[in-house]
Amino acid sequence: MEPAATQSQLGFAHFIAQADGLAHFLLVVLVAMSVITWYLIVRKSVTNWRMKKHSQAFLARFWDAPGLASVGEYLQHHGVNDPFSHLAHHGLKAAEQYRNKTGQRLIESGSEEAFLTRALRRAITQDTARLEYGHTMLASIASSAPFVGLFGTVWGIYHALVNIGMSGSGSLDQVAGPVGEALIMTALGLAVAIPAVLAYNFFNRAKRTVLTEVDGFAHDLFAFMLTGIRNNTVVDKDVARVYAAPAARSA
Repeated sequence: MEPAATQSQLGFAHFIAQADGLAHFLLVVLVAMSVITWYLIVRKSVTNWRMKKHSQAFLARFWDAPGLASVGEYLQHHGVNDPFSHLAHHGLKAAEQYRNKTGQRLIESGSEEAFLTRALRRAITQDTARLEYGHTMLASIASSAPFVGLFGTVWGIYHALVNIGMSGSGSLDQVAGPVGEALIMTALGLAVAIPAVLAYNFFNRAKRTVLTEVDGFAHDLFAFMLTGIRNNTVVDKDVARVYAAPAARSA
C-alpha cells in the first residue's frame, strides 16, 4: 500500500512542492514567455483587424475621389490609420514640399520623381517596422522555450537520480515517478513554444501580404501623382491648401 500511496502523491503539485529554486525560476520564465506570447497574439490580432478595416475604407475612398484634394481632406478628417493612408499622406506631403522647395537643403535635391520615390520608400520602411512589431519576441520565444523546458527536465532528473541514489532503492517504481515528473518541464516548454511558432508564421505571412499590396499601391500612387493616369493632373493648388497643415495623426 505504501508504494501506491507514494505514486498517488506524484503529479504537477508534488513536482512544484519538491522543486528547488532553479526549477521555480525556470517555471516563472516559461509563464512569463506564455503571457508575452498571448499578449502579442491578442494585440496584433486586434491591430491587424483594425488596420484591415481602415485600409478597405481608405482605398475605397481613394479610388472614388474626384482628385487629390479630396484625398487630402479625407486624411485630414480621418487621420492616418493604416499603411495605405500613411503612404498617400507621405506622397502628398512630398509633392507639396517639392513645390515649395528652396533648393538649399539636401533633402530637396534631385528631380520630382526622385523626391517622391524617397518619400514613398521611407513610408514603406516605417510601415514595415510597425508590421514587424513583436515578431522578434515571438521568434525568440518559439526557439528558446523548448530548451528552457528541457533544461528544467534535465535538472529535475538529476535531482531525482541523486535522491534515489541516496535512498538506496533503485526499483522501477522509485525511478519512473520522479523522472516522469521532471518531464513536466519539457511539456511546459513545448506548450509555450507551439503557440509562439504558429503566431509568428501567421503574422509574418500577413505582413508579407500587406506589404505586397502596399508596394502595388505605391506604384499606382507614384504613376497617378506624376503622370495623372487616373486624373489628368499631378498636384494642384487645392492639395497645397489642404496640406498647409499636417495630417491629424501622421506617423
